[in-house]
Order: sequence, then structure tokens, then C-alpha cells
Amino acid sequence: MFSLNGMNALVTGASGGIGSAIAHALASQGARLALSGSNAAKLRAFRDELNEAYPHEHDGHVEITCDLGNQTQVEELIPAMLDTLGSVDILVNNAGITRDNLGMRMKDDEWDQVIRINLEVAFRLMRAAAKPMMKARFGRIVNITSVVGATGNPGQMNYCAAKAGLTGMTKAFAQEVASRGITANCVAPGFIRTAMTAALDEKQQAAINGRIPMGRMGEGSEIGAAVAFLASREAAYVTGETLHVNGGMAML
Repeated sequence: MFSLNGMNALVTGASGGIGSAIAHALASQGARLALSGSNAAKLRAFRDELNEAYPHEHDGHVEITCDLGNQTQVEELIPAMLDTLGSVDILVNNAGITRDNLGMRMKDDEWDQVIRINLEVAFRLMRAAAKPMMKARFGRIVNITSVVGATGNPGQMNYCAAKAGLTGMTKAFAQEVASRGITANCVAPGFIRTAMTAALDEKQQAAINGRIPMGRMGEGSEIGAAVAFLASREAAYVTGETLHVNGGMAML
């Protein structure tokens, strides 16, 4: 069940904590990966790691370096994947940035950067991927949002707006392409153990865990499993949904 054999997947922000876990999950189920990120050396090393762990029957997983702050590179990303792998069956919009500040102190560029990378880039990639997916009459789009897109979070007006916007955008897109065999869904992580959360001291981590009924942060692999399900053929009747993976922190 949930085999992704014969499917090609693009994951943005693929070498980061959650992105790499998603890539591992998809590759472990048989998908061939196009890994996107801005750090070429880190991306290449991760590609080699995936190729060793999950050797593919064809030419292996590939990396496509892309600076999501560069509109030209964003527009070239889907065509580059099509040239390299021949199809885009799964698109995972995972890459994102934060520029935290209180609303009354937030600078225009802090707002603009987060909206552009976290929301506008996802729109551009969904639009570009839709054409080959519609031709194939198959596609799976999974957008990584956040629990704070539903609950809000002080100091993150820009990030919360982008993630909430991504949810609404996904629902609209899901309705537009459903008749063509394409689904579009969101996965909304809560607090996930990453290098960033690992840097918190014990008191800070305990405070976070105290807000979570399960008493712990999630693992990247748990986000990866949710994405693998939504990317699968078995999830064909699930679209326009948000799968919250937060240990019960927010039951929405």
C-alpha cells in the first residue's frame, strides 16, 4: 500500500530538516526525486545519500539548484524537472522562511520576503506543474503549511498570513483541477524536532512539550509519512484537505 513506484516527485527545500524527511519518505516508497534547494553543495550531498539509501532502477535521484527568491529560477524549475525526469507526478511545496517581528514593528521587506517565498512561489510552481499534470490526467500536490496558519502566533503575522493563504489557495486549486485526476492538499506540522528546536534549552523545550497533549515534539518522519499518503494513488479521493500533524496541540 502507498507505493509510489513509477512516480517522479519534486520537493522544494529538500535538504532542510522537514524537507529531507519528506524526501526520504517518498524515496522509500519508490518515487524518483528531484531535490530543490539553494545550497548546491548540501543538495548534492543529500542526493548522494538518497541514491545510496534508495537506489532507483533508472538514473537515480537528481538535484536542481534553485534560489526561490529569484523569479526567473522559479519559472525554470518545473521545465528543468521535465527535461531531467520527463514528468512531474508529485509536487511538494515545502520550502519556507521566517522573518519574525511584532506587527507594529514589521518592516515592509520582512513582510514581502515571507509572502513571496512561502506563498507566491508555491502559486507559481502549482501553476507550472498543472499543465503537464492535466495532460497526464494525474497529479499530486502537497503544500506544507503550519499549525500557526490556523491558530495565529504573535510575532509572525507575515508567516501566519502566508500559511493561511496557502491553505485557501490549495482549496481553490483543488476544485479547479479535480476533474483531471489531480489532488491538492496541505500538511500542517506543529512543533517538529529539527536543528532549530534542538538548539532550545531544556526549559524552553519543556514549555513547548507542555502545550502538546502527546508531551513531545513530532519527528520529521511523521510529516514525511503524511505527505507520502497524500501523494499516493490510494489518496485519490482526498483533495482540498489539510492534514494536521501536531500531537493534538490544536485539534482543528
